[in-house]
Amino acid sequence: MTKKIRRFEMEELPEDLSQYLAPRVERLGYLGEFFKCGAAKPQALLAFQQFTEESKRGQSKRLVEVVALTAAMALGNNYERNQHERLSIRLGFGRDWVTAVEACDPQSSTLLGDDEKAVQAYVLAAIKGHGHGVSAQLDALIDVVGAYDAVGIMMVLGRYMTHALMVNSLELAPPVPSIFEDGFTG
Repeated sequence: MTKKIRRFEMEELPEDLSQYLAPRVERLGYLGEFFKCGAAKPQALLAFQQFTEESKRGQSKRLVEVVALTAAMALGNNYERNQHERLSIRLGFGRDWVTAVEACDPQSSTLLGDDEKAVQAYVLAAIKGHGHGVSAQLDALIDVVGAYDAVGIMMVLGRYMTHALMVNSLELAPPVPSIFEDGFTG
């Protein structure tokens, strides 16, 4: 893990970034190391967070969690996986649902809805092919959720891919354990 990128604390952040992150920090109870590192470029971090929220706006929380968990599994981002497992439990989706999503086998799942399967199939294909050769999966996704939501899903995926790139490059340890390690129930 590089120590050449300074970790900023909440009180060191520019006012606009501090105010933007404050509700998240209060909810989680900590300023994650991703934010501490990202604060080295504070306006970009703020824009990244605004992009995240705007991409998710109007999207089904279940579909957003399918994107987050699937991308985390496919990209080896345990930092995000562990946090989104917990969020999925808090949202009431249940451990069995999290297990089904994390299996990354949408065609075999009996717990995922058709929209969730279409999202996961697209996400897996897009990551594997770096966005190339996914016309069939994207068309299937559009057939199920519509063009507006499909574009939102693509943007949400871009967000989680960027997060994974940074976390994996920085070798950041997850701030919380997996729900399957500590029995988290919400």
